[in-house]
Amino acid sequence: MTREDRRFHRQFEALSRLLPALRGPLRVLRGNRWLLVRLPLALVFIAGGLLSFLPFLGVWMLPFGLLLLAVDLPFLRGPISALMVRLRRRIGRWLARRR
Repeated sequence: MTREDRRFHRQFEALSRLLPALRGPLRVLRGNRWLLVRLPLALVFIAGGLLSFLPFLGVWMLPFGLLLLAVDLPFLRGPISALMVRLRRRIGRWLARRR
């Protein structure tokens, strides 16, 4: 397993620690049998993130969709995991300033 793959898997673990309710669904979606569900779901989340001006949809959908898409496209794992690390750090700094 490459360094990028390990970093990518750590992002899923961090997301499951941050949102414990998603721990089970994330584990199931990462399984090999869910390819036919994972790809359309990832594209729906990405499209929903781009349409974040609508009431139910939000910007949160975009990184989650990209993370799901990167499960099946190995060349996206490095850039997506780096983006997720930066996003988590930025949110952490923002929350620390609000306290």
